[in-house]
Amino acid sequence: MHDMKMNRRGAMGLFGASSAVVLPGCTTAATMGADYSGPVSFGHGVASGDPAADGAVIWTRISTGEGATGDIPVRWHVAAAPGAQPTRSGTAMASAAADRTVKVEVTGLEPGRDYWYRFEGPDGSISPEGRFRTLPVGAVQNVVFAVASCQLYPGGYYNAYAHMARQERLDAVLMLGDYIYEYGEEGYGSDIGRRLGRLPDPPHETVTLADYRRRHAQVKSDPDMQAAHARAAFICVWDDHEVTNDGWIGGAENHQPATEGDWATRKATAMQAYFEWMPIRTPDPRRPAEAIFRSFEFGDLATLAMLETRLLARTEQLEFAGEVGDADAYAQFVSAIAQEDRELIGPQQRDWLQGVLSASVNEGKPWQVIGNQVVMAQVSGPDLEGGMGPQPYAAFLAKLPSEWNGRVMAAQAGYRAGVPFNLDAWDGYPAARRRLYDTFRASGAKPIVLAGDSHAGWANNLRDESGDLVALEAGCTAVTSPSYGALLPGIGRYIEQANSEVAYCNQDRKGYTLLTLSPQSARADFVTVSTVIDRQFEADTDRSFVTAAGQAFGPWRTVGA
Repeated sequence: MHDMKMNRRGAMGLFGASSAVVLPGCTTAATMGADYSGPVSFGHGVASGDPAADGAVIWTRISTGEGATGDIPVRWHVAAAPGAQPTRSGTAMASAAADRTVKVEVTGLEPGRDYWYRFEGPDGSISPEGRFRTLPVGAVQNVVFAVASCQLYPGGYYNAYAHMARQERLDAVLMLGDYIYEYGEEGYGSDIGRRLGRLPDPPHETVTLADYRRRHAQVKSDPDMQAAHARAAFICVWDDHEVTNDGWIGGAENHQPATEGDWATRKATAMQAYFEWMPIRTPDPRRPAEAIFRSFEFGDLATLAMLETRLLARTEQLEFAGEVGDADAYAQFVSAIAQEDRELIGPQQRDWLQGVLSASVNEGKPWQVIGNQVVMAQVSGPDLEGGMGPQPYAAFLAKLPSEWNGRVMAAQAGYRAGVPFNLDAWDGYPAARRRLYDTFRASGAKPIVLAGDSHAGWANNLRDESGDLVALEAGCTAVTSPSYGALLPGIGRYIEQANSEVAYCNQDRKGYTLLTLSPQSARADFVTVSTVIDRQFEADTDRSFVTAAGQAFGPWRTVGA
């Protein structure tokens, strides 16, 4: 190791045994020379993720002045209390090849307790302090998850994260995807972004590695995003917008090869930026890089299995292209949706999931939780004219922006013909969903499924073709991304009326979901914020639902009803 300057603060950081693995994308100072030792800053905060019983991944990114070159040595410290003497310390290198991000897998800690961590630059500068909780072992009385997704930066302020960061108890944040969006400043949500001064950086659609890195950097520059990352470990999966809209195994709706190049190259580029900028373990090298499915054990209480539903095995989404009102065309389309070969997670991931669920059930754990990107329930589109009445419906159509009027009328015609509400969700892959439900039964599990993507809050009772309850679903609304409630406030109640599986649908408010597990029950609290266009906001719980563990497991029940 080359000599490097160390002030008193840096020298103090050397105390404490080092126990860590430096993840790919970083190199240790023991194996590389220190090429840069000038002033640095931590403008993107700190983050932790993928907790284990003995540690977690900790992350930061080093910023320098213009013209700086080379790699940067960084000290990291983990302590058992805020600002305390470190119990673990070590050195990693912020590599220029990894956009000067630092990601370290800390080990050697005690299970089921909070730890605080920080980083130190070669000039003695200190990062903000972050906090994570290791996974518990043995008897566990409760676990609390915050569930979030869909945080379009131009869509508004991250007030949901500001509120989440103030939670007294938080074991982990489950981020179900759409951490970034690929659109440029003339794209989705730009009207709000222009008003708030939150237009995307870069201003064009993300395609290159530099583009994706800049977009991740912009999101992590947000103070509320930093506060949430500093509060608890994130357990993340991507959805589509981390690459581009409506991705599948062979392409995406928003990828044009003629102007944006090879799909595999763009996907690999986006994944590289994701693995650099997110506190996630790099996948097993024996599996494809897309295979980020993985599981976490919370003592004797719960197993969490995180799925990948977007890049690994998904068949291309179907889109109706016939004449509106053509009964034969609709019948053929609905038949195409139901084809047996349509896949979402693939047999490898399904077999893995069955093994995870079976082991959890065999160990007597009362809860199996599945982190999944898209809504799993069967959701028919609402009959707006029937629900609103002919005159209010006509008035609603008249008030819509011109580009939406025809789309709403066409969607209503499709719903009446049996086309599901959202073809990008599991409803677009009913045979794959049936195979997944068979997996639930084979494992003996009746899991709680978590869903993002839809920009709406959901409490759903998932039933198979025989009408038997196979699982419950709690879908989190968006942090900021617009939903159908922006067009028709209250549309969620029409969705509830049209669907026996849907106990709750909130398309109007932004926020996140709190899932609290105990040996006796599971509770889902749908936390909403009053606004995302003002940093001054109020937060409350819109609705809460509960179910009992074991033999008393049943449909969601409204708390207080």
